[in-house]
Amino acid sequence: MTATQHKPAWPTRDTQRRFFQDLLARQALPAAPPLACDAGVKPSVALVFRALLRLEPIAGVRDDDSREVLPEEVRSEAQAAPEDDMPSLEQSWALRLRQGLSKTRGRLAAHVSSLLLGVGAKIDAKLFEDIESELLAADVGIAATERLMDQLQVAFKRNPKLGPDDLYAVLRTEMQNIFAIPGARPNPLIGSERLAQKPFVLLIVGVNGVGKTTTIGKLAKLQQHLGRKVLLAAGDTFRAAAIDQLKTWGERLGVPVIAQQPGADSAAVIFDAYRAAQARGVDVLIADTAGRLHTQNHLMDELRKVKRVLQKIDAAAPHAVLLVLDAGNGQNALNQARVFHETMSVSGIALTKLDGTARGGISFAICETLKLPLWFIGVGEQADDLRPFVAEDFVGALLRQEPSRQEPLRQKPLRQES
Repeated sequence: MTATQHKPAWPTRDTQRRFFQDLLARQALPAAPPLACDAGVKPSVALVFRALLRLEPIAGVRDDDSREVLPEEVRSEAQAAPEDDMPSLEQSWALRLRQGLSKTRGRLAAHVSSLLLGVGAKIDAKLFEDIESELLAADVGIAATERLMDQLQVAFKRNPKLGPDDLYAVLRTEMQNIFAIPGARPNPLIGSERLAQKPFVLLIVGVNGVGKTTTIGKLAKLQQHLGRKVLLAAGDTFRAAAIDQLKTWGERLGVPVIAQQPGADSAAVIFDAYRAAQARGVDVLIADTAGRLHTQNHLMDELRKVKRVLQKIDAAAPHAVLLVLDAGNGQNALNQARVFHETMSVSGIALTKLDGTARGGISFAICETLKLPLWFIGVGEQADDLRPFVAEDFVGALLRQEPSRQEPLRQKPLRQES
């Protein structure tokens, strides 16, 4: 006698709400656009999940799991919903950027804004000391902190009528200025302009665990979107997993990968990849390298060898060196950048894992101390979560302006002191 098969019970809406309210309380999640089920169709698990994240009912579905036919006018309205109501890609990125920087914002912006924008804020020596302490505690670094404090004090000295709101605006502007590095090389990997070299060789460097291979996959997708033909080189021959991971990215994106057996000479792999890129008419060759500690001189010498071998074919190669740094490493990331720059003349930096750390202030320390430009930032695991760095967007997401308590005073034009 066969046992009676019972259909799994569908949770009531109250149960669903309580579960997802608890989830939302522990993790900030973006709102989903309005959703509706077609007539007579039971929603998928994904549809239910997305709708419940908004804590709103699903049209056409009742708590008792019965199938309810939507009225014709409701179905027509849902099908005719304008696409303008959907969030744009840029709006979605702005939201993810704000969420990704939430930990850093909570450590840096929240404290600084409470000092400048809090009730009864008073500009005096103690305020400047407190701001300086908060900047240093957020890994902004000594050099960047000194620059920011100097600018705040100069602005207040020239116009003593400035209020806390005005100083907050000055701080925001000066933070953006730190990223405007004079003479810095523009990021050649963004924009649809034709690259000066073909193939353009991009060498990826960094220590283990910072996300080099994942960054390579995301960069390859970006170059594809720009209409460029891409080839990957599995130059991290010290780890078999790194080769397999890069091959997986290649299969996912439809990008060929030049690789050899684990333990092969990294310089030889990248050399073969360059020859293959020439023969196949590739626009961009992205070469992975073995992760190594910046304190291991013999491994850093291997990077120099890769550079020498490439220059036997093209004296200008590699045409760019991208250093991948984990923002969570704080001041250690600054030390890594210093040594890698001395060894390989780093062109730009990709700062990853900003969503998992409160140490995003290290971005200011790197740019101010080493005068290296940020080319990309990563705030998540999705392929679209690596984006070109835009100082205004970054600082705007970090220092979200709180509502002003009063009409801010306008800063007077600065006069040259005689």
